[in-house]
Formats: sequence, structure tokens, C-alpha cells
Amino acid sequence: MDLSDAISDWPPGYSQSGSQEQNPSWPGQTSNPTWPGQPSNPTWPGGQPGPNPTWPGGNPSQPTWPSQPSAPGGWPSPSPGPGPGIPAAQQQILTVPYTQKLPSGVFNKLLISIAGTIKPNADKITVDLKTANDLAFHFNPRFNEGGRRVIVRNSCIGTKWGREERELQNFPFVPGQPFEMKILCTNTEFKVAVNNVHLLEFKHRFQDLRSINTLNIYYDLTLSKVQMETLP
Repeated sequence: MDLSDAISDWPPGYSQSGSQEQNPSWPGQTSNPTWPGQPSNPTWPGGQPGPNPTWPGGNPSQPTWPSQPSAPGGWPSPSPGPGPGIPAAQQQILTVPYTQKLPSGVFNKLLISIAGTIKPNADKITVDLKTANDLAFHFNPRFNEGGRRVIVRNSCIGTKWGREERELQNFPFVPGQPFEMKILCTNTEFKVAVNNVHLLEFKHRFQDLRSINTLNIYYDLTLSKVQMETLP
């Protein structure tokens, strides 16, 4: 499954490294971000974002999402589709450490969006997806590990940590700067994009996806949004 446009809504003026640039811009402006190898995204009708999707206890209005073709290695447009509905946190300052239950677990086409700001003197941040006893996906950007920036990915199953994955050329998080991170679950892996740019994949080591029922976010960030969507 390829997902090209779920990462097309990062606000204007930030590049994958957090530095300011001309693109990407909000839908409805002159220029829009594109996934590598894909034509430019269409704008929203009238140049403005549509209303928020309906989740249990959420906004009753329904969105009108633009439809787009997907590109190899890309992300499709974020549209509520078949699958369990999950409440979305409203835009606000959320308490860190942050915990959200996933009542239906993790499943194919689940998209988790996390937005906030890295603290100016950040040492690390952590995003975990876990079961009652095991850690299925541990995502741990470290800002100064022996003078290096590294994003450690791992799992802990049956109290035993697995092999760390560290290889990565891009480190998109910048102290003092806002970010948006998207985690897409497929049947075989988690895909991660940051600031509208695909970052990495993490193959599932824990196969009972429905039992991965908790999202935890820790450490040196302020948090403004956590949202769940089911892509079509």
C-alpha cells in the first residue's frame, strides 16, 4: 500500500529539517508540497481546508477530501474510510507524558498524526506503540548521543529488547521548532513521515496488531495534536 498525500498538510515555511523555505504551503495557496515522483496536489475547494472528520464525541461535520492518485512509495490523501473510528484530540496543549488508548488496536491503514514543538534544549523524545506487556514500536530521536543525532527504533517483546535500527541519513527534528509526524500502519510495517517528508519504515516484529492498544509520547516536547484516522 502506498500513501502519498496523507503528508501534504504541513504548514508553510518549514522544510524536512525544520528550516524555513518557500515550500511546502497550505492547500489553497499558490504552491503545494508534492511527494517525490508525483504531480502537485490539488487545492481545497475555495482554497480552504474542509471541516474536521467526525469521530465519536467529536465534530459532527463531515470533510470533503480531494481525491488523488497514489505514487510508488507515497502516501494517499487522508480520508476517513472503513475501519474503527477513534477519537481525535483537539488542537490544544496536551500534557506530556501523553497516553492515548487505541480501543481497536492497530490495523491496516490506521494513520496517527502527532504535532507539537521540540523544546529548545531537547535531549530526546520518544513515541511508543505498545501492548499490555510488550513494546511493538519504540521511536526514539536523540539529539546528542556522544555528539551525534540519531533516531533509534526498536521493540521489546517478552522483556527482551530486539535489534536496534539506527541507520538513517535524515534527522528532521530541530530544537525549538514545530514538527508534524505521521505514523501509518500497514499489514507489514509502520511507515513514518516527518514535516511532510517520508522518513523510514519499521517492519512489524509483533504480529498481533490488534493487541497494540496504547500510544505513549514522552520527554522533551510540547504537544498540540494527536489524531487518529482510517485511510480509505
